[in-house]
Parts: sequence; C-alpha cells; structure tokens
Amino acid sequence: MAIHITGDDAADQVLTDSPFALLVGMMLDQQYPMEHAFRGPHKVLTRFGTVEPKAIAEADPEEFAAMATTPPAIHRYGRSMAARLQELARLVEDQYAGHTERLWTEAETGVDLLARIQALPGFGRQKAQIFVALLAKQLDVRPEGWEQAAGAYAEDGFRSVADVTDPSSLQKVRDHKKAVKAKAKAGAEAG
Repeated sequence: MAIHITGDDAADQVLTDSPFALLVGMMLDQQYPMEHAFRGPHKVLTRFGTVEPKAIAEADPEEFAAMATTPPAIHRYGRSMAARLQELARLVEDQYAGHTERLWTEAETGVDLLARIQALPGFGRQKAQIFVALLAKQLDVRPEGWEQAAGAYAEDGFRSVADVTDPSSLQKVRDHKKAVKAKAKAGAEAG
C-alpha cells in the first residue's frame, strides 16, 4: 500500500519504498509539523544519496549533521536529529542486519512490536503506539494484540499520522489534535 502523508509525491514514494525511511519519518515527527517530519527522509535521500541504514550509520557525524541542517533542514532541530538518525541507523544495522522491516515482521505479538519500537532512540510509549497503529492501518501489519498495544490510536477516527492518507485526513488529524490541546488547556485553567 502506498503511503500518502507528506503532500509531496516524491517524499511519499520514499516512505512507501523504504521501511527505514518510514521509521525515520516517525522519529522526526516531534515538535515539527508531521508532513514536514515525514519529508525528512526524502531530503536525506536527495542530499546524501541513500536512506540505507548502513551508509547513514557509517557517515561522518559532522558531514551528516551539515547535510541535515542545510536549509530546508530535515527538522527544526536538525543537528540533534541528525545524531539521533545515525543512532537509529546503527541500531537497525546492529540488531536487524539493516532490515528495518524485521522490527515488525519478526514481532510475535502487539506487545512485542510495541516493545521493539519503544527500544528505538526517540520513541517513547505514545510515539511507539502511534507507529504500531500506522503499521497496522497502512501496511496491514497486525500481530495478535496490536489493537491493545496501540491503545486509542487503533480506533477508527483521525487521531494521529496513522490515520493520514490524504490532505483531507491530514486536516482532520490537525483538527483533532487542536481540540485535544484546547480541552487540556481548559482543564488546566479550571483546575
């Protein structure tokens, strides 16, 4: 199934073609608009020439950071995200022989999948749950118990990037996040 998150066909194709690129896009999705975060792997491919974990892991950290921070940067915190991306690439190389998809193809249960993702740099529980939901909803990766592992992100609706398949669904996710933040702010002010 093709990924349609970024609003840019070339960037979406990189996510569709490369499991590592999809993982990197999810890693970059923090404190940055989601469609821009998921365009990061395309920027890496265009500038660095590859999104293969081995090449990224072995790259000179200073040169890689310079590439990542060249405008438009891969993230608003380009230097720190470049280091995290190299750390992620090393982990995928060391633990999965460079085959990112083994993270999910070898997971026996939803709990196992969630734990594997949470073990990655930059993936807390919530981000890991969202990625489990993205894998299930968009790539049909559904080990037993994935719904429980993904929590509310497994539900139908427009809660996260897992539910983004076009510009309309992207706007619905944005609206949902805005409503959640407004409700939390109102609750904090009332309390």
